[in-house]
Amino acid sequence: MGEMNSFIQSVPLEYFLILSTVLFCLGVLGVLVRKNAIIILGCVELMLNSVNLMLAAFSSYKGDGNGQILVFFIMVVAAAEVAVGLAIIAMIYRNTKSVDISIFNKLRG
Repeated sequence: MGEMNSFIQSVPLEYFLILSTVLFCLGVLGVLVRKNAIIILGCVELMLNSVNLMLAAFSSYKGDGNGQILVFFIMVVAAAEVAVGLAIIAMIYRNTKSVDISIFNKLRG
């Protein structure tokens, strides 16, 4: 385990921060620009995974496992979010035959 930790620490922390920031910005851009609900859900997952990458990098550099435990819980919440989100999208597709988010205004009662 020490070999793996030293391998991760051989990469500068700034590289992890830059990669995580770029991934998070791509996720935000995808949520703001795209109109397909499935792609928006994927972009939200990309943002969550970029935060996970940053937490794991900080945890590895600090030498503490608390960040990696938090990453595990974020992944569990993300899996639950995907399950609920896909169920909602499936129900909307069944009723409207589209996953375009611009039709959500028609759902008001």
